[in-house]
Amino acid sequence: MNEHFVVRGSGPLAGAVDVVGAKNSVLKLMAAALLAEGRTVITNCPEILDVPLMADVLRSLGCAVTVEGDTVTIDVPAELTPEADYRSVSRLRASVCVLGPLVARCRRAVVPLPGGDAIGSRPLDMHQAGLRLLGASSEISHGCVVAGAETLRGAQIWLDFPSVGATENILMAAVFAEGTTVIDNAAREPEIVDLVTMLQQMGAKIEGGGTSTLTVHGGGPLTPTTHRVIGDRIVGATWGFAAVMAGGDVTVRGVDAHHLDLVLDKLGQAGAEVTAQEDGFRVLMDGRPRSVDWVTLPYPGFATDLQPMAIALSAISEGTSMITENVFEGRFRFVEEMVRLGADARTDGHHAVVRGVRRLSSAPVWASDIRAGAGLVLAGLCADGETEVWDVAHIDRGYPLFVENLAALGGDIARIVAPPTR
Repeated sequence: MNEHFVVRGSGPLAGAVDVVGAKNSVLKLMAAALLAEGRTVITNCPEILDVPLMADVLRSLGCAVTVEGDTVTIDVPAELTPEADYRSVSRLRASVCVLGPLVARCRRAVVPLPGGDAIGSRPLDMHQAGLRLLGASSEISHGCVVAGAETLRGAQIWLDFPSVGATENILMAAVFAEGTTVIDNAAREPEIVDLVTMLQQMGAKIEGGGTSTLTVHGGGPLTPTTHRVIGDRIVGATWGFAAVMAGGDVTVRGVDAHHLDLVLDKLGQAGAEVTAQEDGFRVLMDGRPRSVDWVTLPYPGFATDLQPMAIALSAISEGTSMITENVFEGRFRFVEEMVRLGADARTDGHHAVVRGVRRLSSAPVWASDIRAGAGLVLAGLCADGETEVWDVAHIDRGYPLFVENLAALGGDIARIVAPPTR
């Protein structure tokens, strides 16, 4: 079937939208369940395509996994299969996070190089280097990461860049290493803190969650647990951008506003009235937004996942914005689609310059990744006529009930399902 979204220029948005568990957290928590034999239950899971895909990865390792609504139940056997199935792994990038748990539990792992979004190079060098410092061998062979170790021992590990994925894999391997591991320049994202919290519930001794230094007193074993996923700050911020672009009064519930301090401050600079609340935040916007400069950086900097939304906002703001991408060079592919919609935007290396126009013009556009798709939909809210957004399976991978939630706020959007053309 050939699915796409049709988006029409809409008036102000109004109402409340609920945010569920974070995509960037739940998949890693599912992998962490591998560290303990028995039944682990994860709640507040987003109903997105990536969750059943990750469930398939875990099944290929010998687990029994059920996905029912917002709850994932994982039964982990005493003996895992250390080789992940290529067909399952190739469909999502996050599947590489089974590498650390497999090395920890099985002392061996064969994980095909993962697939996922087309947003630029994401090498596994730091993942492998960290495992080697823990005493494991690791190499790329026949399209797979092949790692093994007779014994894992604690080590001092310095990351060249605060990579989220490398931090997660090294952390999960380290909980079974003999002695103490210190990970310096570790990622600080709230999703890392969520993983640390779950590992601590399972019995891991970890200090420093949310800081740039993680200390792990390893040795295992761990026990299963029940854990609730934190709210998705990227989804929450997307609805905040929507309110500023289309105007209106939108309350976002189910996310910690402190995880979005920088984002919400920037939306305030753009002209919105932003108020943090106990379980979310409120955005009130009247009039055309003002231009703001954006620079993507690891947390607590501005998230690269929100760069498409920043470009979309800049495209209809008064003035000129500079957007600097420091994490994934491929994200600027999104600018080509924005130009189709009439945006005055140019890129040069790691920078994009966007001169705002009052109104965009509708056109057919294609989503190259999850966040680019969401950004194109928001741009369509500010365009004349009907904008067709294609390859919407990307959006479904990251945003549960995207069409339904935006329509409930007053956005003019519909999912069109039609037979493929011949």
